[in-house]
Parts: sequence; structure tokens; C-alpha cells
Amino acid sequence: MTDTTTISRESPPVASQETVIRISGVKKSFGHNVVLDGFNLDLHKGENIVVLGKSGSGKSVLIKCIIGLLRPDDGEIQVFGQNVTELNHDELDQVRARVGFLFQSNALYDSMTVRENLEFPMRRHWIKLSQQEANEMVMEALDNVGLAHTVDMMPIELSGGMRKRIALARTLILKPEIILYDEPTTGLDPITGKEISDLMVELQAKYQTSSLIISHDMKCVERTADKIAVLIEGKCHALDSFDGLKASADPVIKQFFE
Repeated sequence: MTDTTTISRESPPVASQETVIRISGVKKSFGHNVVLDGFNLDLHKGENIVVLGKSGSGKSVLIKCIIGLLRPDDGEIQVFGQNVTELNHDELDQVRARVGFLFQSNALYDSMTVRENLEFPMRRHWIKLSQQEANEMVMEALDNVGLAHTVDMMPIELSGGMRKRIALARTLILKPEIILYDEPTTGLDPITGKEISDLMVELQAKYQTSSLIISHDMKCVERTADKIAVLIEGKCHALDSFDGLKASADPVIKQFFE
């Protein structure tokens, strides 16, 4: 039974028909290990899609291909209508500036304060701002995750859940149109995991972001997904809502809901 305090997914933000990511026939192998084998998926503006699959099924490889860290062996990945496999380094950086990425490990810099961690994406993308403008962006991002009071703290002073929220604030600092989440609740206790999941939904509604979420946490999947893409043997085996897949008689799908 769904927790009654959970943000409802019965009436999620209405996604537009604008496709922000289109993955067509993508293949990726490492030696004889075929990871992606003709994977297809469209992500629309304002939509959350969870990619669900077993460990080692290729979920993280898919995300790395989307942001150009890995190059597919075949197929096409369009982000904002541009084929990322054909972009040069500068063009790829321009696309990445519009895409936020939340690492599973949080990837905060231990030697930097929270403020400095949040300012880092601005410097990386050579965004010219006055100190006042930068401060306003930092505080807005921290307000979004309820941690404005941590601005001058060091990561070591924060709990695991707080570090995850700070990492999310850093992801949001440039107001990305797409957010890629890699196991956003891994390593968190159930209560904190729920808080992060609900925060993801709140931010989707507030900014109309489009998100691709890699997760095996079924509570997170249920709370955040408008649709779920089931990655099996390198292909999108099924694409449906949480309730639609939960009711499926397909034994390949049922294993995730048992």
C-alpha cells in the first residue's frame, strides 16, 4: 500500500510532447559483453522516467552514453535535438550545461565549503556572475533542498542525507532542463530516502524538469516515476506506469515487484 504521506503520482505534472532525449537503437559492448543491444527510449519535457534493471544490466552505461562519457557502438542519442555522438568537445559542454547529473557517490569536494561546492559548476562552465548574483543562486539552490544554514559548513560536518541534498542543490544550481539521477537513494535510511524521493518530485513540479532516474529502490521508483523503462538483455523490455507494470503477468517484470 502506498504511504499516505507520499506525494501522489496519480496526477503527475503533465509532460509535453516535446522530446528532450531520444535514444534510438543504441548498442554498447565491452569485448564480448553486450550491455546495450538496440535500446530505444524517448524522454519528454516535464517527465520522470525510471530505468529499472538488475545490477550490471547497463543502466549506468546508458547514462554515461547520454552525457558523452561513453560512445555507443551503434545507434543515436539526441539531447535537445542534437546527436551527442557527433558533437565536438565544446558543443558537448554546451549540452552538458543544460543537463544536471546527480552522482551516486554525491561527489562533493571535501576540501571545499558547501558554498564553494555549489559555485564550482558556475566556474566550470565559465559563467560570468557578480558575487551577489552567485550568492543569490547558491542560496536559492540551498533553499530548494531546505539547507540554507549549511552554506559555510564543510561536507564532513554533514550527515549522509544532508550531503545528498547538497549534491542535489549543486545539480540544480544552473537550473538544468534535464536531470540524470544515478541511484539517488542508495546508502540512505528509509526515511531519508523517502525525503529525497519526495524532493525530486517537488523539484520536477517546480521547475518542469525532465528526469531520467536509475534506481533499484522500489519505494523511490514508485514515488518518482511517471513511467518505468525496464532494461532487460540490453533492450527496453517494457515501458509503463508503476501500477501498470506491477499488474503485469510477465514473469520478467514480476520479479521486480515481488
